[in-house]
Amino acid sequence: MATLQHDTNWNPTLYDDKHTFVAKYGEDVVQLLAPQNGERVLDIGCGTGYLTNLIAQAGARVIGIDNSDSMIQRAQAVYPDLDLRVMSATDFHFDTPFDAVFSNAVLHWVLEKEAAVDCMAEALRPGGRLVLEMGGKGNVEEIVVATRKVLTRHGYYSNASTQLWYFPSISEYTTLLEKKGFRVRFAAHFDRPTELKDTENGIKEFIKMFGNAFFVDIPERAVDPILTEIQEAVRPTNYRNGAWYGNYKRLRIAAVKL
Repeated sequence: MATLQHDTNWNPTLYDDKHTFVAKYGEDVVQLLAPQNGERVLDIGCGTGYLTNLIAQAGARVIGIDNSDSMIQRAQAVYPDLDLRVMSATDFHFDTPFDAVFSNAVLHWVLEKEAAVDCMAEALRPGGRLVLEMGGKGNVEEIVVATRKVLTRHGYYSNASTQLWYFPSISEYTTLLEKKGFRVRFAAHFDRPTELKDTENGIKEFIKMFGNAFFVDIPERAVDPILTEIQEAVRPTNYRNGAWYGNYKRLRIAAVKL
């Protein structure tokens, strides 16, 4: 979705087919943004454009940026009237400031978090607002822990130590925003158990979509047995009532640039 320190090969079809919950849950974040007719909004990590289009439907002049060529291509095909650009969350600039910056399910991918906050602050006019949701402390922790343990057990030590995500606490991220010139008006860290669409291999599909950087340079024949082992390891915590769940913990913030 945005700048990564590891190669994540996004599959827009898989994303839209089996992981639509990312965009659907983001509808609440658009409501918190409350886009106004005629205002300039920047959507950071717009993905396949679903939420960008919702913002545009409210009458805002929205620009969507994403670090993934494939995601932008998919978004442009579905929403040809939107202004969508391939840009990094840690290295973008616009000459005209925005009234609001929006980001859903993106900033936990950005390990260079201070650079991202600097860019967001620079993009906003004084009094402009920032509304975001991202993975918070403890997000999908069972999956991450099991992935590291199984990879280590199979001798893939460097893969097991991959730092793929940044899941901060409320205090960590709000402090970062305040240091960069924001006044935080709202912050919440909450549980959101999320049912995965694939009832048979939900965890395996989740990792294929979002955690493929853990499997760089692992022989293809070895990947599926490892994924199966990870899935079985989290069955006690992530499988209930005939469905697989990602035990999501989200961080939602609304702030204003001083």
